[in-house]
Amino acid sequence: MTRKYFGTDGIRGRVGQGVITPEFVLKLGWAAGQVLGGGRGGRVVIGKDTRLSGYLFESALEAGLSAGGADILLLGPMPTPAIAYLTRALRAQAGIVISASHNPYEDNGIKFFRADGDKLADEVEHEIETWLEKPLQITDPSSLGKAKRVKDAAGRYVEFCKSTISQQLSLSGLTIALDCAHGATYHVAPLVFEELGATLRLMGAEPDGLNINDGVGSTQPQALCDFVVETGADFGVAFDGDGDRLAMVDSRGQLLDGDDLLYIIASSRSGEEAKQPLVGTVMTNMGLEHALSEQGIALHRTRVGDRYILQHLKQNHWSLGGEPSGHIICRNKTTTGDGIIAALQVIEALLRQQTTLQQAIKGFQHFPQVLKNIQADTGVLQDRVLQQLTCEVEKQLGQEGRVLIRASGTEPLVRVMVEGRDAQQVERLSQKMADCVAEQA
Repeated sequence: MTRKYFGTDGIRGRVGQGVITPEFVLKLGWAAGQVLGGGRGGRVVIGKDTRLSGYLFESALEAGLSAGGADILLLGPMPTPAIAYLTRALRAQAGIVISASHNPYEDNGIKFFRADGDKLADEVEHEIETWLEKPLQITDPSSLGKAKRVKDAAGRYVEFCKSTISQQLSLSGLTIALDCAHGATYHVAPLVFEELGATLRLMGAEPDGLNINDGVGSTQPQALCDFVVETGADFGVAFDGDGDRLAMVDSRGQLLDGDDLLYIIASSRSGEEAKQPLVGTVMTNMGLEHALSEQGIALHRTRVGDRYILQHLKQNHWSLGGEPSGHIICRNKTTTGDGIIAALQVIEALLRQQTTLQQAIKGFQHFPQVLKNIQADTGVLQDRVLQQLTCEVEKQLGQEGRVLIRASGTEPLVRVMVEGRDAQQVERLSQKMADCVAEQA
């Protein structure tokens, strides 16, 4: 289903350009209220990350929702998964997140959750876009929505996160280096880990509205790798700007991505869940597929986007899935990708098995994988020369390699991924593919 404004994770772009303007966001709030509230008002929660522009768009959304008769509950800076949880806990009709996730502060965006804390289906996003084409009609003055701030939002979410691991489990004795990306987890993540008994070494926890994701966080993890070694921490945990992504670093300063963490969680499961298939995406490393198969666990792949992983999990009543980027969904714990909750599941696995991060991933060897991003229009994907080269490269890689070319859902890029057993071959072929995309663009 073609959508005009929505990408793989809401609507996102540069502040003041395109649709990321107060005028558009105001009408978006009104249109979303008509669809998600059925035009009958109801209440909607709004949260945001730490970007300076969040104040601007919070006000615009508030005005749009009020114009349609919806009451608004303002959460302030909170992780995206916290908003999903509080949408359910506060019995709201919808939740709205103002965030551009791992992007720099100059960008911002809008994401939505349904009343049950799930992300919107493509059809619902399409319906919202249909309402955006209609003239905004303000409800009767007596029916305008009201807004109030939820004062205990952070405390509610902290308690929820702590409840996802065994009450008997303590993090006492662990020293954890925590990188909050100067983003939405800056105030809640330290509380979660400290209240569970850990000793923390903090970085990226002093947001100023402009430094979100700036040299820190799960998408720029080198700072944490160095910090773990410098502080002598047992391991490090990094979130992205809105707290739905996770990366971890072992005591030697070595980075673990989402595939590594999924392997640790999957390997520690027991009971009926132990042999449940795990859901990844087309970007999931082939090495994970091989490592899981040795334990009798199948890997199912979806298109890129945690919403598609969640859909597949729900359809099959499975509990675990995620992406190499660190979006990890523990559906037996919560409804969406949650960096804090995923980190706690990894830590619980380590404590129960009395092992370390580096020991826990010994059974998983990554296949060499190279991803290149090229500035190009999506039309290049239909180019015959590129398609022919793709077939040739796939033949060279054989059964233990693959090629993936796709358009980014959040940026004007074409992404080329090549994976195989031989690192030199993978690098050479990926550059050949990237050069072809650039030439045909």
